[in-house]
Amino acid sequence: MFFRILAIYALMLAGAAQADPNFWRHEWPQTNFDRTNVPSWTEIISGGPGKDGIPALSAPEFLAAAQEKGIAGREPVITVEIAGEVPRAYPIRYLTWHEIVNDVVGKVPVAVTFCPLCNSALTFDRRVKGRVLTFGVTGKLRNSDMVMYDRESQSWWQQAIGTGIVGEMTGVELTLVASWMESWDQFRNRNPDGLVMAEPRHSRPYGRNPYRGYDSSARPFLYSGENPPHGIDPLARVVRVGKRAWPMERLRLAGEIREGNVVIRWEAGQASALDHGTIGKGRDVGTIRVQDGAGLDVAHDVMFAFAFHAFWPEGTWMLGN
Repeated sequence: MFFRILAIYALMLAGAAQADPNFWRHEWPQTNFDRTNVPSWTEIISGGPGKDGIPALSAPEFLAAAQEKGIAGREPVITVEIAGEVPRAYPIRYLTWHEIVNDVVGKVPVAVTFCPLCNSALTFDRRVKGRVLTFGVTGKLRNSDMVMYDRESQSWWQQAIGTGIVGEMTGVELTLVASWMESWDQFRNRNPDGLVMAEPRHSRPYGRNPYRGYDSSARPFLYSGENPPHGIDPLARVVRVGKRAWPMERLRLAGEIREGNVVIRWEAGQASALDHGTIGKGRDVGTIRVQDGAGLDVAHDVMFAFAFHAFWPEGTWMLGN
């Protein structure tokens, strides 16, 4: 019910908000709308909340993994493991409500991001052109994907591709930091001395999923683009490495695939964050780990098929045929 109300509310706002930067200037007076690589302003719509209506987090607190007792074992977390640093887990139960966490791991300033509507979980290096950027949520969507902004230049960024799309930073690409989604049990079993992000000091029903049943929907939320080819369901999960996408179902059946200079492994045990009303009770969608031939982790994303097709229309579908 919550998701239906959210959908109606967002559609009303989307219809009211004109696809014209002149409409947005009162909220974004420091954004240079004369610079953009978006072909048409109609591609950017309101997702419902306004600027910072979804509050990004900065400088989160952490607990030792052994101290965390409130997260269900199958709940998904985003894992960041940087050489020489203690591994960190960022629970999706928090990112569902905040979407961006600005953090520093060792000497690397990172932005850990999650777009529920695309199931896209990416970690970026926040160092750009000699500056360390701090990211927030615009409240805008493009192809149902979160549009971020940086507080320093007020430029807008497309989360799924990590690229500036409006303002001073148009065309600038963020550097990806290898990270992946796995279950809380998988993280702490591998990293008993690891760290986990502590519950933020916000009033949110953490652990609840406001998008209940979303990844079983027939159509993505607020998406008007083409469906993916090859008869692939728009909300089927795919593993994206660069401009290539492997269907999750193919990986689940194979268990391991070695092709395209990467090794992709599938393991059961991770709950979908977008299925049941309680995240930890979501159906098992499995965990993906992508590595190169030397066993080093490779930056990748597990996203919905429609989003891959929207942002990489000429991308390669690794169907194994």
